[in-house]
Amino acid sequence: MADHVMLEVGGEEVRISSPERVVFPDQGWTKFDVVNHFVTVSEGAARGITRRPTMLKRYMKDVTVDPIYHKRAAKNTPFQTAQIRFPSQRPGRMNVPVSEADVVRLAQLGCLDFHPWPVRAEDIEHPDELRFDFDPTEGISFAQVKEAALGAKDLLDELGLVGWPKTSGSRGVHVYVRIEPIWNFFQTRRAVLAFARELERRMEGLVTTKWWKEERHGVFVDYNQNARDKTVSSAYGVRPTGYVSAPVTWEELSEVEIEDFPMATFSERWADVGDLTAGIDDSPGRIDTLLEWVHRDEANGIGDAPWPPHYPKMPGEPPRVQPSKQRRADEEY
Repeated sequence: MADHVMLEVGGEEVRISSPERVVFPDQGWTKFDVVNHFVTVSEGAARGITRRPTMLKRYMKDVTVDPIYHKRAAKNTPFQTAQIRFPSQRPGRMNVPVSEADVVRLAQLGCLDFHPWPVRAEDIEHPDELRFDFDPTEGISFAQVKEAALGAKDLLDELGLVGWPKTSGSRGVHVYVRIEPIWNFFQTRRAVLAFARELERRMEGLVTTKWWKEERHGVFVDYNQNARDKTVSSAYGVRPTGYVSAPVTWEELSEVEIEDFPMATFSERWADVGDLTAGIDDSPGRIDTLLEWVHRDEANGIGDAPWPPHYPKMPGEPPRVQPSKQRRADEEY
């Protein structure tokens, strides 16, 4: 193979350099194999990132070498860009993919999975998506993760919200919910926290919202994935495991395994079921009831929960210190 190849994607030409570079040493998959995967799923992958500020997670060698993260767009970026504010309030410009060809351009730059913000470039202050990240703690099986996600489906149905599940490609399950873009990041994060706490009450012993790892037991619903600048690997990306973050139907969720979706054979899955994210933008919901639950929890003495460590201290946030350290400090005092 030549030192580069040209591909036509969505009516645009994309140059792929070093197509024979091995990206997955254990499987022997090359950069060209990765690119071909994204050519196959470009319609669905584009649906998850189009017009969204997107962080680039670039594997410059192979998956055994830590990736490089690029939040800010380079001066010579091939993508459109959008002006954003980071949690520190510092401004910056981020890449904004807008086409199926941009999906392949991301793969050309070494991106295996894509990390978009839950907003569109035309309105970066108001998320149009809630993201529910179901993550197992030690000793928790994938079957239990799926059980928690299916419990969330029942709760979403009660709220009149439409959830779109997918495997994470690693150990968990993600569920996306499109909403009307009229609430800010603080409100959407608190809405997801209120949802997770309600699910925790209904699935006691299985679901947890405890932020500190020393307190977590069960399936953790990571509400902080909805904070500004936090991202979740989007649909059809390939994780370092070699497995695809695969959209699934609610009906099949209980039967699927992470290992069902290796990149090498995912084209067969695509041929069988097509893009399972088609229609995700058709029914944006509202979070009024979730925000009522926020007020209900606060009235019962349950306020905000800790934010990630690099975020500014937030109003109403509890002490950002591990409970065991807080106890020792109190005892010493």
